[in-house]
Amino acid sequence: MRDGDVVVIGGGYAGVRLAKRLDATARVTLVDRKEVFFHRIASLRAGVRPEWTTTPFIPYDRLLRHGRVVTGKVVRIETQERQVVLATGERLPYDVLVIATGADYPEPARFTGTTIEEAAKTFAAHQRGIATAEHVLVVGGGPSGVELSAEIRLARPDARVTLAHAGPELLHSTGSHRAGRRTRAWLEAHDIEVRLGSFMSPGHDFGTYRDARGDVLAADLSFWATGTTPNTLWLRLAGHGDWLNATGHVKVDRALRVAGRPDVFAVGDVNDATELKITPAALAQADLAAWNIRAHLHSSGRHRKEPRLYRSVHRTPLIVPFGPADGVTLLPVPGGETAVLGGRTSVLAKAKTLMTPYIRRQLGYTAT
Repeated sequence: MRDGDVVVIGGGYAGVRLAKRLDATARVTLVDRKEVFFHRIASLRAGVRPEWTTTPFIPYDRLLRHGRVVTGKVVRIETQERQVVLATGERLPYDVLVIATGADYPEPARFTGTTIEEAAKTFAAHQRGIATAEHVLVVGGGPSGVELSAEIRLARPDARVTLAHAGPELLHSTGSHRAGRRTRAWLEAHDIEVRLGSFMSPGHDFGTYRDARGDVLAADLSFWATGTTPNTLWLRLAGHGDWLNATGHVKVDRALRVAGRPDVFAVGDVNDATELKITPAALAQADLAAWNIRAHLHSSGRHRKEPRLYRSVHRTPLIVPFGPADGVTLLPVPGGETAVLGGRTSVLAKAKTLMTPYIRRQLGYTAT
């Protein structure tokens, strides 16, 4: 028996996982502006290699057996009436609301438009640009910048590739000096120029870039892998700016409820849980929120179940591919240390397939 209306806003990793978890016990409606699921983990390779263009796009049609997926834009949340209002005017009633709108990533790790055709055109444009550029600049030496630089080098062995990073070492946010050294060694062995302590900004002339010392670098093409922005502007415009912190993330309690509201949750990159914003954390949040939502809907009074509390994930494996056949894996071990594993582990866990078979199975499709 399905009891209670649950509206999930956002069909990314956390939203899809939570909707699937609740499909058998609640009336679930998943709302997303895109017509398909976007497997962002595969997007960097898709922006470089034509044969990967359509890989990140997985239809939603097999996700829910009982619930439904609505393509649309949410413009308002009416908390008193407990309903979500779409741009079309359609109103979706809810007993529980989940905000899972994720974060906006720099290109090419971005779904442009709302259809597969629109997003695929953007990927194709990036592929053409990379195929013809003599010099490509990647700004940002975190996991995404490193991965993108490696993908570009492997696709264009004849081009000049520069990775500029404002920090003192690559992957410095991980706290692993060994991982940073190994990553830099791989990049430089593949003739990628690595510039550390190099904060970049657009120069005065088109196609030029200037660092903090005033040095000018010319490049035909640039990608900025310098962080993400939570997709919450729509909440501020809808009058819920008090739900957000200074960085624009949704404030949640330890049960992942918004602003102490028992009927509104936020999961994934969009909330202010203090942790690395990576897929395993988003999935863990979705699982815990699903349990708490079931408890909220199906228990009451003296028999009401206490919500489970979320423990932020600060130490979780991190895999950074160097193309499909190499990479580095950071694996937390007891004692607070981090083991750094090389190519074989990275390839088997992520680099070769970019987790595409696993994600396809989550959406109800076969692995291929």
